[in-house]
Amino acid sequence: MGLLAVLASVTLDRPLVDPEGFLGPSWLRLPLLVLGAFLLDLLPRTLWASRLNPKLMPEIARARVRDHWTRERMTLVVMGLVCFYITYVSYRNLKSFLPFVMGEEKYDRELHLIDRALFLGHEPATILHQVFGTGWTAHVLSSVYLWFLPLVPLALAAWLVWSRNISFGYWFATSQCLAWTLGTASYYALPTLGPGFRYSWLYNDLPDTGSGALMESLFYARKGVLRDGIEGAVQSVAGFASLHVAITLLVALMVQYTLRNRVIHWIFWINFAITVVATLYFGWHYVADDIAGVAIALISFWLGGLASGQKFDRGGLSSHPTTTTSQVPVDAD
Repeated sequence: MGLLAVLASVTLDRPLVDPEGFLGPSWLRLPLLVLGAFLLDLLPRTLWASRLNPKLMPEIARARVRDHWTRERMTLVVMGLVCFYITYVSYRNLKSFLPFVMGEEKYDRELHLIDRALFLGHEPATILHQVFGTGWTAHVLSSVYLWFLPLVPLALAAWLVWSRNISFGYWFATSQCLAWTLGTASYYALPTLGPGFRYSWLYNDLPDTGSGALMESLFYARKGVLRDGIEGAVQSVAGFASLHVAITLLVALMVQYTLRNRVIHWIFWINFAITVVATLYFGWHYVADDIAGVAIALISFWLGGLASGQKFDRGGLSSHPTTTTSQVPVDAD
């Protein structure tokens, strides 16, 4: 991904950009999350175990660092962060280069016709707005959809730092990188804008939400890059496939396979289901985009599991060399 981004940048004579997002640019965001996770892991444990006795705190903290923050853990954290950072920044830039390589849009009409056929001649947006309404439910769907933005770095940090079986951290980081890579390829395979941009009048009945504000900001960012020649910015509009669907499904699968808590299972499966609805409700994606997102998640999850030595049996058994027993507890700290 890094080489492709550099090659595209040189070929198109457009600079590579480090896009800003949750907690600032990627190079700052991910280390801050890991530092926060390190402190969150260390401080509560130390305070609880010491019963607030300052004399006991240093030794308790050192014991936790010695037992959990091993050389293998630090290798995982650094490798996971570096590989994800390169992949994600490359993804954002290659997505931004898409109109300059493939043209501004090609397959919106075809995917829109497929949607109408699947909904028996009706517009998916119209039906979903009638079923779910356009009041408070729009704000709920918007909040869940936007939760994706912090979910990506938070989930990555959680599996890198707290996965009891260290191979689970490699599994998730590898699967994430694969998902963003396959998503990038899908943009170039079927370049589209998405129904909210191509058929915007279908969504005029929606109230003002965070999702709508985000779509508007992406519209003007795209205009700035393509029409106004703004430097140091990225355009982030591409419909096929839905990486919101892909990543939320990937997280749900990781939770299902590496955590025991059924409540957490339900939370992330519900989050995935609501995200699918939100992509269609707000016009971010066509039905085909979501189906492709599911395929990307399943492929990435499986390949990431093979790469990290997982065996897909009922117990989530891992063959990673750091595994000390034949039956590894399938949960995280």
